[in-house]
Amino acid sequence: MTIAYVSGASSGIGRGAAVRLAADGATVVLLGRDEKRLAEAAQECGPNAVTAAFDAADADAVDAALPGLIERTGPPDVVVHAAGMTVVGALDQLTPAQWHQQIDVNLTSIYSLNRHLWPAMVTAGGGSVVLVGSTASFAGFPADAAYVASKGAVLAMTKAMALDGAPVGIRVNAVCPGFILTPNLQGFFDAQPDPDAASAGAASAAPLGRMGTPADVAGAVAFLCSAEASFVTGTSILVDGGLLARVPS
Repeated sequence: MTIAYVSGASSGIGRGAAVRLAADGATVVLLGRDEKRLAEAAQECGPNAVTAAFDAADADAVDAALPGLIERTGPPDVVVHAAGMTVVGALDQLTPAQWHQQIDVNLTSIYSLNRHLWPAMVTAGGGSVVLVGSTASFAGFPADAAYVASKGAVLAMTKAMALDGAPVGIRVNAVCPGFILTPNLQGFFDAQPDPDAASAGAASAAPLGRMGTPADVAGAVAFLCSAEASFVTGTSILVDGGLLARVPS
């Protein structure tokens, strides 16, 4: 039985990935901050799903929760790092607290979780790790400096982890979503001067003519975690409806 750990699993892309992996037969361990929403997500993942409520951006909380959880569930075969958020603002407008919050959630959480999950995977003989990047891993967005910085770093981290993982049987890749309709993206829209116009603009930005769904991203995650991707590591899959393929006119 495949054991899949998914951070940020209470909503959005993380929840979509957890549901898909469960549908493909994995026992899913859902990590997130909101115990109630985790329980709701676990219901979609079947009776074998396990939940653990803690803040992945809090290194002390991770250190307290993960060792016992791994002992309880067994080592992961699959890890999906989907915890994320958006702090809106140009770099000079961000407070130190906002900057650190963005980096801690989108980047440091991967480090903190990986300190426990990676050695367990090595001991068990390998597996697959998927990080969630963004179109912002490749291109900038105005008034979104900390988010863009964090997602660019996620892509670089993916490559470095893949090199470290190759000798021990761990593949590491990233999915890079475009505009995916999630609570996080809705919060970004709500922070804009005209939220309705921002939402409409996102829906029309991709050549496919719509925003994506968490299930769209989950399909790419499932592929990267599968045997079909056994020779795929250190790379990323854009799930953006063609957004970055088009030169703006």
